[in-house]
Order: sequence, then structure tokens, then C-alpha cells
Amino acid sequence: MSGDATATGGPGAGGAAGPGAGGLAVLYRGPLASCNYDCPYCPFAKRHDPPDVLAADRAALERFTGWVAATTDVRLSVLFTPWGEGLTRRWYREAMVGLSHLPHVDRVVIQTNLAARVDWLADADPARAALWTTYHPGQVTRERFLARCARLVELGVRFSVGVVGLPEHLDEARALRAALPPHVYLWVNAADGHRYDAAQEAAWTALDPLFGYSVRPHLSLDRPCHAGETAISVRGDGTVRRCHFVDEPIGNLYDGSWRAALRPRTCVNGACDCHIGYVHLKPLGLRDVFAGGLLERIPAGWPPG
Repeated sequence: MSGDATATGGPGAGGAAGPGAGGLAVLYRGPLASCNYDCPYCPFAKRHDPPDVLAADRAALERFTGWVAATTDVRLSVLFTPWGEGLTRRWYREAMVGLSHLPHVDRVVIQTNLAARVDWLADADPARAALWTTYHPGQVTRERFLARCARLVELGVRFSVGVVGLPEHLDEARALRAALPPHVYLWVNAADGHRYDAAQEAAWTALDPLFGYSVRPHLSLDRPCHAGETAISVRGDGTVRRCHFVDEPIGNLYDGSWRAALRPRTCVNGACDCHIGYVHLKPLGLRDVFAGGLLERIPAGWPPG
């Protein structure tokens, strides 16, 4: 641990430098698995965590945020990727606010369905706190979701909006894109198990020009990846893995063994089909595509032109 090291200054007005500029991206996932939505394409729909799991998740998150606060000799960016919905839990909101004010933290982001009110973000540093949001038709009205987005714009908080590219979602996605401000990036995830013909792919690409990266899995075996070098995955107990999709541990956050584990690596999986995985594959060059907005999934220079 290096809690007594000297902290460096925060990012300038142009936004966070990000892990590609010599820092470390940390994707954190604790025990939380409960969600208030019941999306048919999600295995964690309407799951309820018992009180002991919620208590364990809160304790694990507080331990993690303590580590982030103490580790001042490394520029850090944090992405919370809970299995369930985190922002309905007060401890995730407090973590987002607290970490956003640390000078050595470039960005703190969480994946969320935006069901919870967002006024608490008024206490966060808008230059560092950001949201990766997903719109789930059938779970919330478009009007209510857009009202949350409008409030984020008022607060000056960076955020992206996404949808799952199911055929029955296309009309809603088009209406959402039309209603969102042009500076808000709308991404589309290809639906698991769904094959897109040329016309379908073109329809979704008209909404998200980067949809093509999500449509086909990326060959990754033996290809160089930033995961395990400048990006890591952390579980609630501190176990460090190179990414969410490689089970082999490479160290632990709390005994300092993660430091010696960081090094250039090649992928051990045959293919990668999830954005939070393939965005780190070096041959794809997506670190440059999303420069300055890697963790919140906002392309550099958006909107085009």
C-alpha cells in the first residue's frame, strides 16, 4: 500500500487524462446482484439480495473506496459494474461523490438503469463523476427516463445512454435518439443470441455509428490487451483479475500483490464480445476512439462534426 505517497494534481478543464495516459482503470464489482427491473434478457432481473448480502456489499465497497483514497501514487479511474442496480443503494451514491473529489482520481463512473433520482450528483465533481446509463423499454417510460437525462444535463454531468438492440426496441431507440440532446452519445449493444442481417445492422448503425464493434465477437486469443496492464477487474474481497472475463486471479488489491502483477499481456480467450472487455484489446484501437470517455462509453469528439 502507498497511502503516504504524494498525490498529483487533478485533471484540467479538458477532462480526465484517463488510464491511457499512465493511470490505472479499475473495474469494481461487489456482491450486489439485486435489481429493481425484470428485463427478460437479464439473468439478474428482479433479484432481491438478503440483508446480509447488502451489508457485505456495503462493507466491501467502503473498504474499496478506502483503498482508492489511500493509493495516491497512482492515477486511478474507477468503473463500478454491479450485477444489479447500484444507485438505488445509498453507499454507491456516497462512493461516487466521495471519489469524485479525490485529486488522484481522474474519473468515477457507474453502470446504471437510471431508476434512482440523480440530484445527489450536485455534490459530486462534474469533471470526474460520470454515468453509463441504459434505457430498458418496458421497465420505465421514455418520458421518465428522458426527465432523468435532462436533470443530468442541468447538473453538467457527463453520461452516455444505451439500449439493447432487440428488434422490438428499435422504434423506442429511434424516439430516444430524437429526444436526446445531440451531445449525448447513444450506444447500442447487440442482443445476445440475435443475428443481424445487413438491413438490421444498418438500422442500428444509423443510431450508433460504432454498433459494428458490438455485432460480431472479436478474435482475441493471443492478441495484446490493456487488461492486466493498465486495466484490472476487482471483486468485493479484493481479488484482482485482468478483466471480468478471465477467472484466473493475478493478485489482491489489499495485500499490494496487484502491483507486481501489472504487465503487458495477451488474451487467453478465443473471442471477446462485451464492450467492457474488447474496448481494451490493443489491435482494435478503441482506447483512441473513446479517449477522454473510455469508462463512461463516450467517443472522443462526440458528436461528430
